[in-house]
Amino acid sequence: MWDNLSFWIWLIIVVVSFLAQRKKKQAQNEAPGVPPNTPEAKPISFEDLLREIQASKTPQPPVIQEKPRPQPVTTYTDYDEQLPEEEQDLEQVDYKKRDEDATFDVYEKAKLAAFNRPSLEETMKVEDTDVKFGQFKGYQQEQPVTPAHAFIKDLQDPEGFRKAFIMSEILNRKY
Repeated sequence: MWDNLSFWIWLIIVVVSFLAQRKKKQAQNEAPGVPPNTPEAKPISFEDLLREIQASKTPQPPVIQEKPRPQPVTTYTDYDEQLPEEEQDLEQVDYKKRDEDATFDVYEKAKLAAFNRPSLEETMKVEDTDVKFGQFKGYQQEQPVTPAHAFIKDLQDPEGFRKAFIMSEILNRKY
C-alpha cells in the first residue's frame, strides 16, 4: 500500500514540475522582448512553485491600525526612608549583678546539700522490692495464628522439612 502511495506522490511531483516548465516556456514565448537567459527570467524550481501555491492558499491577516496605548506611569516608593536611624539591640543589658549572685548562691547550696543526702543505692532495699512474675502479661498482644506459622513450625523440625521437600517434588514435576 505504501509503495503504491509513494508512486502516486512522485507521479504528481513530476506532472507539476512538467507543467511548471511548460508554463515558463509559454511565458517566454509571449514576452519576446525578454532574453531567455537574463537574471529576471530564471527558471522556476519546484520549491518556488510550491511556495507560491502555499502563499496563495494562506489568507493574509487584515492589517488593523491600532492606536498607541499610553504607557502606565509607575510610581516608586522608597521604603528605606521609613527605617529608624539605628537598629535596636535584641539582648537585655540592664541586669543586676546581685541577681546573678543570688542564682549562684542557690546553686552552691544545692551542691553542698547533695553530699549530705543519701544516694539512691543507700535508700533502696532489695527486700522492699515487690517482684511478681507475669504481672505485665495482660498488656501483651496475642499473635494471630496464620498458616505461615504452621509452615515455619514444620520446617523447624527435621520430619517436617522432609515432608515439605517431598511435597515440593510432587508439585514441581520436571516432566
